[in-house]
Amino acid sequence: QTLITQFPETNEIISFGSGYGGNSLLGKKCFALRIATNIARKEGWLAEHMLIMGLESPEHQKIYIAAAFPSACGKTNLAMMTPSLPGWKVTCVGDDIAWMKFDKEGNLRAINPENGFFGVCPGTNHKSNPVAMEIINNNTIFTNVCETSEGGVFWEGLEDETDLKNLEFIDWQNKKWNPSGNTKSSHPNSRFCSPLTNCPILDENWDDPEGVPISAIIFGGRRPKGVPLVYQSFDWAHGILVGASVKSETTSAASDDKPNTIVHDPFAMRPFFGYNCGDYMQHWLDVGRIPNRKLPLIFNVNWFLKDDNANYLWPGYGENSRVLKWIHERCQGKSNFLKTVIGNVPKKEFFDITGLENLNIDKLFEVDKNFWKNELNETRNFFETVIYKEFPSELDQILKQMEQDCM
Repeated sequence: QTLITQFPETNEIISFGSGYGGNSLLGKKCFALRIATNIARKEGWLAEHMLIMGLESPEHQKIYIAAAFPSACGKTNLAMMTPSLPGWKVTCVGDDIAWMKFDKEGNLRAINPENGFFGVCPGTNHKSNPVAMEIINNNTIFTNVCETSEGGVFWEGLEDETDLKNLEFIDWQNKKWNPSGNTKSSHPNSRFCSPLTNCPILDENWDDPEGVPISAIIFGGRRPKGVPLVYQSFDWAHGILVGASVKSETTSAASDDKPNTIVHDPFAMRPFFGYNCGDYMQHWLDVGRIPNRKLPLIFNVNWFLKDDNANYLWPGYGENSRVLKWIHERCQGKSNFLKTVIGNVPKKEFFDITGLENLNIDKLFEVDKNFWKNELNETRNFFETVIYKEFPSELDQILKQMEQDCM
């Protein structure tokens, strides 16, 4: 039997029968999100399923960004990104959870309440995440991965870095594994667990008790069609609606849903809300209403757009630094955008694609009103049936305006 329970009235957790990290490492999701969201609601701050990263331009202008993506949508890869753009630098404060509170000067400051990384192994390699590959070199616990005859580890994604012909393998179920067979060597949600100090790009302020000042908040999901590579919300309240409207194509890490279906995941917090989602949205609205607060800009990104042949339109990984550059410039007040019915998208001439070939930039920033008419209709149906009476009226008015603009 398995039982994982959280008691927000008494801030207690009881977990029995599960060895999965999210259920057995009780300081993670159980406390730092489900219990902490209730504490944050009472005390006026935010507990979020977000990475925290530093982004520094070649001119040494540094900002901090918090970003929320559903599981297996590239959050860890972004937090540890090696930028492809010369002179740009990324530092990591955390890759999973952020506690954020406004200080006396009105700045939103974030800390990482964790002291390590708990990352998905499959797909992690020196191309997708070279920083993670350095992190896991020592003092790391692997769960549900494949073991090699040399005492090393293996998972899907390491084929080009492993001697498949001359090594023997024991899979995650302790059975002999053949690379030419049709079974997986490792569980799709197998993990590495490493201390934060293993990170070679750990931010200098990673343990500052005051936190780091957040200039931008990013939401995103895995959307093969319709959602642009990046867009900015019109304001704080509209940004909350953007976060509440997050949807993502399911993967193996979201094991409760059928693969390759689009599911709602508000704020990328669907498994982690400590109280009902409508009141959660209202809490975000409330913390933004207090006078003299410097509200971060809010964005949505989508690395996963595909063409009609199911090929990705965007190269991702280190090239995502080009999107972050545009976000950085927006935080400096640069007018590098076009207003659309869903938010502000980049002006093509101000978006750096130097060195990229065969890129359909028009498709990357396309806002199709027919798509968004259907998208908003489906989103409204979700809010009215799932969130119901708790859906804030302020967000309802913003949604109505967007629906009218798409007519």
